[in-house]
Amino acid sequence: MPFVYRLQPGHTLSVKQLRHALHLTVNKHPSLHTSLYFDFEKNLLMQRVITHEHKHNNDNIFSIIETTYETDEELNEILHDEKRNPHLFDLAQGLVFRCHIIYHKQISSNHLASDKDLLIFNFHHALFDFPSMNIFLRDLNQAYTTDQIITDDNTNLRYLDYAVIEQQMSMTGASMFWLDTLHDCKLDQPLSLPFDRYRLSNEHRTGRGTSVCFDFSQDLSHHFLIHASLNNISLEYLALAVYYVFLFKLTNGEKDLCIGINTHGRYRDELRSVIGMFVNAIPLRCQLDPYLSFDKITKQVRDIMINCMKYSYFPLQRILNQHSNISNPVFLDTSFEFISSMITDEENEIKLGDSRLSLLPSSIKISEDEIMSKFDFILSFQHDLNLNEFSCTIDASLDLFNVETVCIIAQRLQTMLHQQFTSFNSQTNKPVYEIQLVLPNERLLMQSLNNTQISFSSPLTCIHH
Repeated sequence: MPFVYRLQPGHTLSVKQLRHALHLTVNKHPSLHTSLYFDFEKNLLMQRVITHEHKHNNDNIFSIIETTYETDEELNEILHDEKRNPHLFDLAQGLVFRCHIIYHKQISSNHLASDKDLLIFNFHHALFDFPSMNIFLRDLNQAYTTDQIITDDNTNLRYLDYAVIEQQMSMTGASMFWLDTLHDCKLDQPLSLPFDRYRLSNEHRTGRGTSVCFDFSQDLSHHFLIHASLNNISLEYLALAVYYVFLFKLTNGEKDLCIGINTHGRYRDELRSVIGMFVNAIPLRCQLDPYLSFDKITKQVRDIMINCMKYSYFPLQRILNQHSNISNPVFLDTSFEFISSMITDEENEIKLGDSRLSLLPSSIKISEDEIMSKFDFILSFQHDLNLNEFSCTIDASLDLFNVETVCIIAQRLQTMLHQQFTSFNSQTNKPVYEIQLVLPNERLLMQSLNNTQISFSSPLTCIHH
């Protein structure tokens, strides 16, 4: 998980201070020097905090690398390597964090990074999630500014404590819930999306993807908000209901729809200040009745989501262990996320002492039309709290889809949204099987074909095959 920062114009950063601040921050958070390995004798995945007794010096707990670049092509190659290279970390040895300082043209002789240089903080995802970044940056800034860091071992819950607590929790209720919820669910069968090609079960996933984004108009955003308010439904549940109905139509009527979502996993307040990997993926199954209206399906989706979130602490691996016949849980390849944020320019900035750095976009372009994608198909709803408007992004794997296909899918989603929420003849009270994904140009073509009249001068009868 690389986070890439560039110093703002006119700002410099002391590399010596940064090194010391990183040591203090990593030492405070055990998860940043924790190993994970499988003990074959015990048949268990083991977690061990690596201390100075295990290492000869601090430098071995994490790595700081300094390199140079001259061209944008060289820089993109470095960024690509940080994202894709599996050999940058050693999970068994607890090397799960690295800092990469990239200088423009030459390494600074006065140990100062300038505005053409970049910083990459890269973390192994097994021990770090996105919310952890705010904790890391807060402590790093304190260490850089004051040359010390506040640590209270008596009150601070450690990531290792969380693992112990999870082991001691009663999982009986959650286990029964998931077993019942996923009864007869075909977790190893992908949804019949309009693929352009198929991936063999043993075929390597390339990670190449494409991304299509569209903004809601002010009018559509307004109607979406009004609909949620009038029906006393959360925006996330409404967006998820849209996705299920869209998948139902996109798959030509598949009624048993199971997708994956990520939950934040920080179900205790004490965990909000702990760096670690708390995110847990869970299945969301909707057995859709096409004769129900969209509004009724929305309420069904709300109930599904509430119940699943109640037991979202149950580890995914234990859910999958309940279905030992499943070798490949492909339901996880189709996913959904709802992001509600008040993003400002300041939120894309960090401060280290008096220095300001800007966060660079996290998605790495492979080429002009390609991004990296770990899903086959994911729909992201974004709610901009500043403007109170929405946008949608579809990321899809190029292993399975052509770019043109994903663009058409996005257009069909736009059409459905307008059809449901802004048209004079709103269909939210009609059975969802009546919903159409026909695009305006396709509708015109069909009308022109239906309206075609051919007159024959000959008395011969036209024979229809």
